[in-house]
Amino acid sequence: MTPFDWQRMLLDDFPLLFLAEVALRALFAFVGVFLFLKISGRRGIRQLSLFELVVILTLGSAAGDVSFYEDVPLLPIVAVFVTLLVLYRLTVLTMTHSERLSNWMEGKPVTIIKDGLYELNSLDRLNISSDEFFMELRQQGVEHLGQVRLGILETDGDVSLFFNDSEAVRPGLPVLPPEHRPTYRQAPSSGLFACTRCGFPSAIESQQTANCPRCGNQEWAKALRHPRAR
Repeated sequence: MTPFDWQRMLLDDFPLLFLAEVALRALFAFVGVFLFLKISGRRGIRQLSLFELVVILTLGSAAGDVSFYEDVPLLPIVAVFVTLLVLYRLTVLTMTHSERLSNWMEGKPVTIIKDGLYELNSLDRLNISSDEFFMELRQQGVEHLGQVRLGILETDGDVSLFFNDSEAVRPGLPVLPPEHRPTYRQAPSSGLFACTRCGFPSAIESQQTANCPRCGNQEWAKALRHPRAR
């Protein structure tokens, strides 16, 4: 083998006209995936469930093979697409009649914030970092947890938030980046602080340490009180 052989790297032994066949195969793959998504009933691809992601990855593998490999015929790929479509529709139909299967396949919405506090049982079983979750909250205009009456993690990964009215806002844990949210084990001054693990607010005297009465955490951030900007 000759290194940097441009003929081998660009086209190898295929004739130049094979590029036109590749273009046709790519068009076939594109139309096949598009028709699958249209027929399956999806209206958008903003967030995919785990089941849908598996289907899309399988489609992508089949579409990639038929696009680039000259020894992959078209009709078996059609059979793959039809099989996946039938499997998808049957699974969705079964899920509409079986709540247990639906919950197993898609999961359930999880309450993660209630009355300005983290739901500890939910946090312990979710695989999400606090920084990642804080980013989600900031993108929806949240500055501290006391502004949130209810927060729900949906099955597609989105976070749905329901806010307190301005007069009902509670003192809460700030969700700002670390440079705007210093944390303390010893209070620098007397005031109201929020537990960095669960958001529980507590009055702490200057230079004192405290354990959160709700979760036992010893790290605190200054609680914020102001309402959410509209």
